[in-house]
Amino acid sequence: MKKDIDGKKEIRLLVDAFYEKVRKDDVIGFLFTDIARVNWESHLPVMYDFWENVLFQTGSYTGNPMATHTQLHHKFPLTREHFAQWKKLFLETIDEHFEGPNAELARQRALSIATVMEIKISNL
Repeated sequence: MKKDIDGKKEIRLLVDAFYEKVRKDDVIGFLFTDIARVNWESHLPVMYDFWENVLFQTGSYTGNPMATHTQLHHKFPLTREHFAQWKKLFLETIDEHFEGPNAELARQRALSIATVMEIKISNL
């Protein structure tokens, strides 16, 4: 039986497994490696804090993901296909590792955040 997302340990597993897929992905991997040139050492802890805050309202994340993605969009236009692939990989990663109320909340929040971001970026 799969476990639910109960805290930082599970969030780290989710984020690490997700970005492992992203880095190898033909559709969106280049956005992270070639366009944004993500420094994984600094990016991953930010993502741990982001998802911990999204799921458990810890207040541990203080960034502005919309501004970050808007800047990326200006470097290389983000398309519906990019957002669809992000959602596919993220939900797939949740499903592979977790089940339970917090896993479902993570699914819902990921879809909501990605959808709002896509709508806002498509109107730039």
